[in-house]
Amino acid sequence: MNTRIKALLKNGLSKFIYQIHGLYSTPLWDDDDHFNELMRQITEYTLIDKVRCFMIYQYARQVATLSGDVAEVGVYRGGTARLLAKTFEEKNKTVHLFDTFSGMPSTNPSKDLHKEGDLNDTSLERVETYLYDCKNVCFYPGLFPTTSKPIENILFCLVHIDVDIYKSIADSCKFFYPRLEIGGIMVFDDYGSFSCPGVKLAVDEFFSDKPENPCYLPTGQCIVIRL
Repeated sequence: MNTRIKALLKNGLSKFIYQIHGLYSTPLWDDDDHFNELMRQITEYTLIDKVRCFMIYQYARQVATLSGDVAEVGVYRGGTARLLAKTFEEKNKTVHLFDTFSGMPSTNPSKDLHKEGDLNDTSLERVETYLYDCKNVCFYPGLFPTTSKPIENILFCLVHIDVDIYKSIADSCKFFYPRLEIGGIMVFDDYGSFSCPGVKLAVDEFFSDKPENPCYLPTGQCIVIRL
């Protein structure tokens, strides 16, 4: 048997073993009782799947020792807002929540597939009721960044941005990047989503002249760690 054939067989066997291992191994997030309790509470209130939520949870824990508050732009029904609030509730950090709470604002057809009014099956009152036991949250209803004045002088260790459209992503980058602590993390949802092409476009444009490189994750999310 020549060397090339042996190498091919070895490579094929390695892939087969890896696939079998994947079938029978337990994802690490299934062993995290705190995370799974949070998932039980938020599943009906978010469109973000368990693996992406675990990524947000992991990054939240990573920056928990940094100074600075937490922000989320794009709250929808409040699922990931609860995830963040409960993860940071013992860290003396406020979670600042920005959303129209009435669906998508106007969009750019040349950059976005979403249309104005999408995801309007929510309201500020419903989210406030859902997060009644989260004492470390502040709500800012309206169109960001026009609602950002109360936090202009605050620094942030984590910002979760889930707004799906080009202008909202660009506005969020422009506002939060200079207010991000060194080592702080921005998490962008839908960076790799075909339904949200404006997300990748806005992130890549904004960071094209910055020292940080957006890191694309297999989950479709993207993170930027402030240098």
